[in-house]
Amino acid sequence: MTRYILQKIVFSIITLFIILTVNFFIFRVVPGDPISMMLSPRTRPEIREHIREQYGVDKPLWINTEAFQEEKKISALFDTQYYHYFCSLAKGELGYSFKQKKPVTELIGQRVGPTVLLIFTGEVIAIFFGVFLGMLAAWKARSKVDTLVLITGLTAWSMPPFWLGLILLTMARGLFPSGGFITIGATFSSTIAMWLDIGKHLVLPATTMAILLFGAYAITVRNSALEVLAEDYIKTAKAKGLSQKRVLRSHALKNASLPLVTMIAMDLGFAMGGSIQIETIFSYPGLGRLMFEAIMQRDYPVLQGVFLLLAVTLIAANLLADLTYIILDPRIRE
Repeated sequence: MTRYILQKIVFSIITLFIILTVNFFIFRVVPGDPISMMLSPRTRPEIREHIREQYGVDKPLWINTEAFQEEKKISALFDTQYYHYFCSLAKGELGYSFKQKKPVTELIGQRVGPTVLLIFTGEVIAIFFGVFLGMLAAWKARSKVDTLVLITGLTAWSMPPFWLGLILLTMARGLFPSGGFITIGATFSSTIAMWLDIGKHLVLPATTMAILLFGAYAITVRNSALEVLAEDYIKTAKAKGLSQKRVLRSHALKNASLPLVTMIAMDLGFAMGGSIQIETIFSYPGLGRLMFEAIMQRDYPVLQGVFLLLAVTLIAANLLADLTYIILDPRIRE
């Protein structure tokens, strides 16, 4: 078991390093100069060069051959954007936003709370209904209930986030706030009143995310539960006189949830990607909205910071899923 855990940790570290490297280069191969977007065409060349030095984009990307030829030192080769990028990460610094002139860590810190609340709420709702309907469909296999769950799950799974968000926005007009995280300028008599207001703003985006996720969960649990219900130990449990509900709850659900754990971990990346469209439609001030704004403005440091957070979260979630297998599946412990 210890070897299994160490292998997963080492693999996660290697994956993170590769992602950090890709995260560095992917935004720098995009056509266009972000510094030119920040300045007027009439800006003097010396001011333009000073700003390029300030943001560290005046250095070569990979290897600094010019500095090496001048200084004749091996260390001069690494005076590059790539090297300073990793040095900044080691210090916990993600750079400064080209447009907002603020540290990227500060911008992400302001937006991460609403996104975590949105994804957590959507995931909890999706898992609850996905597991319940999936087990119900497996229990009522080849019946009208099973067919209805499959059709509903496939329909929800195939819906584009922006289309579903617009549909819910139109249907719930006047019932719930159409955008934002909290009522701007409102004063609240208590903390409960403030959270109730936040909850009202969360209803539509969280419902959109839950609908997009629950279909896959329901189908996965249903298919996995059907395989589990065909096992010999399930037949033995039924032969002992256990009720169908107890067999499902105590014996089938635990083993049927193994594929669901993997899917939930993988869906964190989908949830973040889907939150870009959801947060844009509902003007929700989270990381997805921040990412959209940074893409439109070619704000590379902000994009790097958000993608870094996404990568770390996704790797950590998959590592946690692998470790959860040890609890759910005794065969791995052996």
